Amino acid sequence: QVQLVESGGGLVHPGGSLTLSCAASGSIFRINTMGWYRQAPGKERELVATITSGGTTKYADSVKGRLTISRDNAKNTVYLQMNSLKPDDTAVYYCYSSVVTTTNYGTVNGYWGQGTQVTVSS
Repeated sequence: QVQLVESGGGLVHPGGSLTLSCAASGSIFRINTMGWYRQAPGKERELVATITSGGTTKYADSVKGRLTISRDNAKNTVYLQMNSLKPDDTAVYYCYSSVVTTTNYGTVNGYWGQGTQVTVSS
């Protein structure tokens, strides 16, 4: 019903920058919160940042001041601008959206993207 497609991952040197994008499509009536999570090898998936439809943001302490989440509601797209990247930021980054679909207005469902690899290494 809803698909999330991420792009923008890759290999970057420490101190470098990357921008991730995630576009949602399908039977969308309204998207509530959108966000980014990440999972490093051998670790659990963790929250990176979230943003509500009104623009309220929340960040993990480890990324505050370096990563910025934003969204374009008209395009159903969420972005993650990543600056001053560190090796500890290496992980698969997953996009998440909580969505009310046109086929079930009474329910909010969560959807995940397929993940995009970010590697920070010299």
